[in-house]
Amino acid sequence: MKHVAILVPALLIATEAGAISRYQTTAMSCARVVAALDVDGAAILRYPAPNNPSIQLYDRYVRDNRQCSSTQRARLFSVPTTDNKACQVRKCVRVSGSGNR
Repeated sequence: MKHVAILVPALLIATEAGAISRYQTTAMSCARVVAALDVDGAAILRYPAPNNPSIQLYDRYVRDNRQCSSTQRARLFSVPTTDNKACQVRKCVRVSGSGNR
């Protein structure tokens, strides 16, 4: 029973550390989306597809290069928000010539 008492809290800590925030960008201002990325470092941003609003698109967006792997760099992309159809945020993309294909 002692092993279970030790194991359960350890699993909860591991689960919380691996969690990533998720945000619906069309329910937020651009400044709020950027602030969330500044605080969280990385988050899943969801938004409707431009050509078909019934389809939800999503991806992992980041504060800066520190949240990318060594073969990636943070590049600017845009997502729709309540006040800006093209809010500038960063997403990790593979750097060409990195050797990993």
